[in-house]
Amino acid sequence: MVGVQPGSAATQVQTALRTHQVGSVIFLGGWNGAVAVKAATDQLQATSPGPDLFVAADQEGGAVQQLKGTGFSPLPSALRQGTLDPASLRTQAQGLARELAAVGVNVDLAPVADTVAADFAAQNGPIGKYSRQYGSDPAAVADDVATVIEGLQSAGVVATAKHFPGLGRLTGNTDSTAAGITDPTSSATDSYLMPFQRAIAHDVGMVMISSGRYPKLDAANQAMFSEPIITGLLRTQLGYQGVTITDDVGAAKAVAAIPVAERATRFIAAGGDIVLTAVPAQVPVMAAAVIDRAKAEPAFAAKVEAAATRVLTLKAAYGLLRCG
Repeated sequence: MVGVQPGSAATQVQTALRTHQVGSVIFLGGWNGAVAVKAATDQLQATSPGPDLFVAADQEGGAVQQLKGTGFSPLPSALRQGTLDPASLRTQAQGLARELAAVGVNVDLAPVADTVAADFAAQNGPIGKYSRQYGSDPAAVADDVATVIEGLQSAGVVATAKHFPGLGRLTGNTDSTAAGITDPTSSATDSYLMPFQRAIAHDVGMVMISSGRYPKLDAANQAMFSEPIITGLLRTQLGYQGVTITDDVGAAKAVAAIPVAERATRFIAAGGDIVLTAVPAQVPVMAAAVIDRAKAEPAFAAKVEAAATRVLTLKAAYGLLRCG
């Protein structure tokens, strides 16, 4: 999944789609008005030589709403959304999905399934600082996450539960720092997993994997590069068989020390599916690395095939595979 910025030259993105068969894009950088977004979506879909693209946006509400202006209703923060009754929250999510679908956006990188303790919110750099959490009680958060997923997906937009296994105990924002990104508490029996479990039970289309560190789950690797976390905890223990996607591995400081090629191959090797980069220029390096390793290692090639199958299965469920 490659980032598309407003008003930027589209050459690198078009190359990613045509030459490297990238199957997903994400609107980044803040887009203004439904007309501009629809025009970009139409152009991107016309450029894709294969199945229709997953076209995504971070449309959570509050401080995180990439699509604004005419055609897009302002959304309250998730913390405020968490005070709504279930019927109102579902109606709001359905309305959001209809706005996204009208401009060709078929994936919302929401809802946030992270739980943040009330007395820690101000110190929680990635989530609590911006009121991106639905609340401080994982059971209540789970209810809201399930409701939002139902609202989005009932209106034809893929929902994404993020950021597994949770960013609610970090002080550092993984987008902007590699410090303070370790959660020393989370375990395989953590109550903070409850919202993700509910998301899985409600057939969420995607789960986003965080770039945080969870030493009780894997002492050696960040979550998105961890087979114990993705394949062991998420897929085997929690039973999730759908599509996983990285948090950004393009510009995020949390992964800056890792070679670009390895950001893609290590995620797939851990059991992941869609590699999200905000930097289109990285796509040729990542694509070449995946192809080369798949040619050299049959076990890795099988993981690539499994990932592609999961992605195409989800696309088929949302009517994005064309025949003929």
